[in-house]
Amino acid sequence: ARRPHPMTLHGETREDDWHWLRDRDDPAVIAHLESENAYTEAMTAHLAPLRETLYSEMLSRIQQTDLSVPYRRGAHLYYSRTEEGRQYPIHCRREGGMEAPEQVLLDLNAMAEGLPYFALGAFEVSPDGTQLAYSVDTTGYRQYVLQVKDLVTGGTRADRADRVTSIAWGADSRTLWYTQEHEVSKRSYRLWHHVPGGAADTLVHEEADERFDVGVHLTRSGEWLVHSVSSHTTAEARVLRSDRGADAAWTTLAPREQDVEYWVDHRGDAFWIRANDTGRNFRVVTAPVGAPDRGHWREVVPHRPTVMIEGIDCLRDHVVMFTREDALPRIDVLDPATLAARRVPFPEAAYAVSPGANEEWEATTYRYVYQSFVTPPSVFDLDLATLGSTLRKRTPVPGGWDPSRYATERIEAVAPDGVRVPVTLLFRRDTPCDGSAACLLYAYGSYGICSHVLFNSNRFSLVDRGVVYALAHIRGGGDLGKPWHDAGRMARKMTTFTDFIACAETLIARGWTRRERLVVHGGSAGGLLVGATTNLRPDLVRGVLMQVPFVDVLTTMLDETLPLTVGEFEEWGNPKLAEQYAWMRAYSPYDNLEPGAYPAMLVRTSLNDSQVGYWEPAKYVARLRTLKTDANPLLLRCIMAAGHGGKSGRYDALRDVAFDYAWILDTVGAADAPPLG
Repeated sequence: ARRPHPMTLHGETREDDWHWLRDRDDPAVIAHLESENAYTEAMTAHLAPLRETLYSEMLSRIQQTDLSVPYRRGAHLYYSRTEEGRQYPIHCRREGGMEAPEQVLLDLNAMAEGLPYFALGAFEVSPDGTQLAYSVDTTGYRQYVLQVKDLVTGGTRADRADRVTSIAWGADSRTLWYTQEHEVSKRSYRLWHHVPGGAADTLVHEEADERFDVGVHLTRSGEWLVHSVSSHTTAEARVLRSDRGADAAWTTLAPREQDVEYWVDHRGDAFWIRANDTGRNFRVVTAPVGAPDRGHWREVVPHRPTVMIEGIDCLRDHVVMFTREDALPRIDVLDPATLAARRVPFPEAAYAVSPGANEEWEATTYRYVYQSFVTPPSVFDLDLATLGSTLRKRTPVPGGWDPSRYATERIEAVAPDGVRVPVTLLFRRDTPCDGSAACLLYAYGSYGICSHVLFNSNRFSLVDRGVVYALAHIRGGGDLGKPWHDAGRMARKMTTFTDFIACAETLIARGWTRRERLVVHGGSAGGLLVGATTNLRPDLVRGVLMQVPFVDVLTTMLDETLPLTVGEFEEWGNPKLAEQYAWMRAYSPYDNLEPGAYPAMLVRTSLNDSQVGYWEPAKYVARLRTLKTDANPLLLRCIMAAGHGGKSGRYDALRDVAFDYAWILDTVGAADAPPLG
């Protein structure tokens, strides 16, 4: 149904006949979504056997009963484990060693019983190991409820706080600090002090600037609490000795300064600070704990225009620094005394590396996780003295999977302005490069978020059927540092889309695929990406997979009552300003739909999504149906009990992957292709 809803701003009137879909209390809205789901199911009914085959294949590559690598914290070893047939992990610990009796801390399967959705948020054990503060979401809306469990008695305390975003224990293990989001905007804006079993909570800070979110954490040293206050472009930090109470005054290291970010860790008599005050890619400075203001900062690692410093991690005797160079992550180990840096070597041309569980302040090893498109997640302990890495566990991939059958390659596309954009490929070694192969091209390209080269065993159900998987490291993301992000946001956002088009054209020109066998995929801001590029070049691809896509940019960014809107003015712009309205008007997928032929499309959303309202993709599909002149399928699938990340149970989520993959294979004409041996 169409219900006229004109919106006038800056001399332009936009007609939005499907604005009414935002009212989820209107019975017609739920009826419409259920009708769309029924239509999608009918249009894909012929793929049901393939979906079941794909599900079985992907399940066979997962070790369903498994154990994480235990990590030490105090007197205990902590780990999680999964059991075959159960949707969620079980969090446990053992005192002293793994031969000791197991203590189950949280069995998420029991906690999720009878609930259509369940997710664990924070998980913080008190310094003395006697209490566990944790938070859970039971709707998918990402609003987490804080609870405290007594690990001595096993009982859960009556303490409870709603909409909790971060948690930190005080040094006494009897006081708790937490941050809370606004009930409507979902902006994390308040810091509270809480005494389990005590009186009413004390409000410590309420952030008035709607661009900023707050957080709190305890440093690994255990000596300091850090209260962060940050927007998309600006940050400040306040610190407090962890043995102080609610009435103590926090110290601000440096007052916020527009477009300057800094982040704080602690070691000994100094704070270690990562700051971009002298260059976009950050430098590292130290400041004495007694006088941490900017006037006492001492540079230890300078800013480098081609090296992004992504994080620093302090231990008693070492500092571990994560950097990014040439679109690849690096680990450098710093000697705090000499400031000499040593780099950890990695064996592959494209990979991902991230910190593991490192809870011990006096540790002489550092745990990290290494993976690539063909190397499963591998947990290593790095000897900080010798730089030797010891493999603790590589995620098993059963089902006859053989990594020698596959190859990865890093190529470059040339954007219209001459900038070279990296693209990482995964393919079977016997895949022809003559234009006959199918290809799935994925990208994100927003918020400075890197597109990591991650392993995913599900992906081989596509690759084994001859599909090339391509990951585009386009501008707007953070793959080549802060300048890479800057080049694809605000007034320059169109660069993100032209980069993606250049990547697709390069894959075709080099014989990796052809237009009729190319599907593009993006989710959330990546859904905006594929929606905008489809409007710009509807002839370029055969299919488009959108997941929870941000496609109604103007209307959403004009509504400051919606979650996230004000804070994201620094990523997209503020459409109340005429110039910035024009930026977004030029690419907003919903507002740029026109009559013509479009590729086949599968658009997925979730009813309880707090990041991208379900109505955005629902409106997009409704409008496009009135404009498209082709016979290609246009499908909307709404998950009625989930949020931004889809279903929470691992088996349920796997069935949704099978649904998407079956649609992709059908779209590129490979639905009947058996997997190669």
